[in-house]
Amino acid sequence: MREEPSAYRSVRSLVRFVLRRWFRRVEVVGEERLPREGGGILVSWHPNGLLDPALIVAEVPRPVIFGARHGLFRWPLLGTLMKAAGAVPIYRATDVSHLSAEERRAQNQQSLDALALAVAEGGLSCLFPEGDSHDEPHLLELKTGVARFYERACALTPEGAPRPVILPVGLHYADKDSFRSHALVSFHPPLEVAEMDPDASDRYEVLTDRIEEELREVVHATESWEAHYLMHRARKIVLTERAKRAGALSAPPTMSERVLGLAEIWRAYYAGLDAHPEETQLLEAKVRLYDRDLRSLGLDDHELDRSPDRARPLQILGLALQILAVFVLLPPLLVFGVVVNLPAAILLWLSSKVFAKRRKDEATIKVLLGVVLLPVSWGLVGWLAFRGSELLYRLDPALPDARWSAAIVVVSLGMVGGMVALRYLRLLGETLRAMRVRLTRGRRRHALIRLLTERAEIYEGFVDLAAALEPASEGDPAPSGGG
Repeated sequence: MREEPSAYRSVRSLVRFVLRRWFRRVEVVGEERLPREGGGILVSWHPNGLLDPALIVAEVPRPVIFGARHGLFRWPLLGTLMKAAGAVPIYRATDVSHLSAEERRAQNQQSLDALALAVAEGGLSCLFPEGDSHDEPHLLELKTGVARFYERACALTPEGAPRPVILPVGLHYADKDSFRSHALVSFHPPLEVAEMDPDASDRYEVLTDRIEEELREVVHATESWEAHYLMHRARKIVLTERAKRAGALSAPPTMSERVLGLAEIWRAYYAGLDAHPEETQLLEAKVRLYDRDLRSLGLDDHELDRSPDRARPLQILGLALQILAVFVLLPPLLVFGVVVNLPAAILLWLSSKVFAKRRKDEATIKVLLGVVLLPVSWGLVGWLAFRGSELLYRLDPALPDARWSAAIVVVSLGMVGGMVALRYLRLLGETLRAMRVRLTRGRRRHALIRLLTERAEIYEGFVDLAAALEPASEGDPAPSGGG
């Protein structure tokens, strides 16, 4: 294994620190599939700007060399970090119009040779074969650059050494441009790639199609966000109904469980469209109708199974304490947090709207600027508290000298208040939902019974579809995964 440079180690530690503050949780699955030594090319889709390579840098235990568009190297701080991490500039025609096509190709060839040599010598590189980040629920058309890069790396690999591997990586976000959301990095098995025939004119297209086919399944590509949403709804319906039949309440899923469940639904849906199109489309229509009716009641799937008529005293006490906290205890912290953090939050929001050409850039801009603006805001209010306490002490020496205590308390309250402000709407929504569930079950019992029946029919429909697609399977064929 190649020795990890100290500069790269420092960059990775910084990236991990920032990501752990931006995301509530980052899950990693399939890490054992990463080669412990030898060359490899990680390939992934590109849905979230600079957060995509940042997650790979943070979660791959070996150094990863990236090819990045050269304009990013001119960004303050970011360019320094990219150079320290060993990133190699890639020159796009739209970014270097002052260069001739031959000059641009020559510079790109030099950059790609540097990347390929690093892989040939046993390193890891990461490429995004779409060539651009985007906001679609499916892949953009893949470029043949990965295939050409792979061929070049194989050619530079010393005789007798193993050929580099191509390893697909899935990047999944619960809400890609929201602070304190969840993310999943999923490493998949290396592709089985036959040795490329240098005389085959279509060798690059064949390998690119193979990579595209694999990535399409890795990211569970759909033709629209509506289809993507309906698949997630079907996943929640199946899990909740299964939990009810098992006599248990469905627990909140992890990101890996959500993606696993979506994968099963995705495969069943598209296989069903090919083999049983009418039944599959009817099932899709049922999911859409059930989702519409459930949302009209303001309920979630698992809430259909919880009867407030049989609520225990501890549950009632818990709801009462939740109401007390949300409506009485937290609002003062909320107000303080808003006062302290609102100027920075407004600047972050405006910057993301002004400088982000597409939605996928918003999170990147918020992360880069938030690392600077939020600590500056806290430091400013701490300084004001320090000077204010100092002024009071000078006016009345009988008062205790609490300059540092005041600064620390104000900064701490500003940070905590900021976290409360970010989560308050969610807590308020959960509290109102809990109150509404108790009222809804008493007043609209017939509608709830009908929804429970529809949910059971949808579950049975997926069971039947899975059985028709895999008649030899044993046990419950319904898809698995979180809600």
